[in-house]
Amino acid sequence: MRSLTRIVTAVAALAIIGGGALFWTSGQRGAAPLPGLSELGLAPSAASAQDAGDAHEGYFELVLGAEDAPITFIEYGSFTCPHCATHHRNVYPRLVAEYIETGKMRYIFREVYFDRFGLWAAMVARCTGPERYEGMVSLLFERQAQWARGSDAEVFNSLRRLGRLAGMTDDEIDACAQDRDTQRMLVTLYQENTSRDGINSTPSFVINGQRFNNMAWDDLRAILDSKIDG
Repeated sequence: MRSLTRIVTAVAALAIIGGGALFWTSGQRGAAPLPGLSELGLAPSAASAQDAGDAHEGYFELVLGAEDAPITFIEYGSFTCPHCATHHRNVYPRLVAEYIETGKMRYIFREVYFDRFGLWAAMVARCTGPERYEGMVSLLFERQAQWARGSDAEVFNSLRRLGRLAGMTDDEIDACAQDRDTQRMLVTLYQENTSRDGINSTPSFVINGQRFNNMAWDDLRAILDSKIDG
C-alpha cells in the first residue's frame, strides 16, 4: 500500500517538450499533506478560481455497472502505485466478472496523484477520450514497470509510446501535456475527492460510503457479499 504521507515535492522545473510545457523534478519527504497544485508544479489559475461553474468542464470518470446496483464501489488508485497495479491485475477482473457484469456493483475509478509521473499518465489516458479511457487505464497498470521509472524525459517518451498505441499522434500527445488548465482541474478534483472520503493510501475503496484499505480478495469478497445480503 502506498501512503499519501510519502509524497513527491517539487524542487526544480524541467522542460520536457517544446512549446513551454514545464514538468518537475522532485524529492521525497515524510509527514506531509496531500500533494497539491504547487507540489505538482501547477500555479493556481485566477480564471478557474473566478469561474467555479466551468472549473470541472470536460471531466469524466470510469464508471461501470448498473445505477441501481446494491453496491457502489469507488476505487482510489495511482498509476504509479505498484499495489494498485497488482489490484488491477488480480482483483479488478474478478470484480468485473462476479459483481459488475452480474448487476451487483456500480464501479467508479478515481485517480490519485502522488507525483508528476502519475499526473502525466492520467493526462495521456484522458486525452484518448472517454471511450478509450478504460483501455488506457488497464494499459498503464499492466505496463507500469516499463514506463513509471527513469528520468523525466524517459518517462514522458514511454507515455508517448503508449499514447500512440491508443491512436494518438505525437502532436495530440504534446498538446495534451501542455494543457495546464486540465492539469489544475484534475489536481483540484483529486484533492476534493480524497479529502471528502478520507483517503490516505492507495489502493483504497469506498463501499456504500464506508472506506476500506487494500485487502486480500477473500476479505474483500466477504465485505461485498455482506453489503448485498444486508
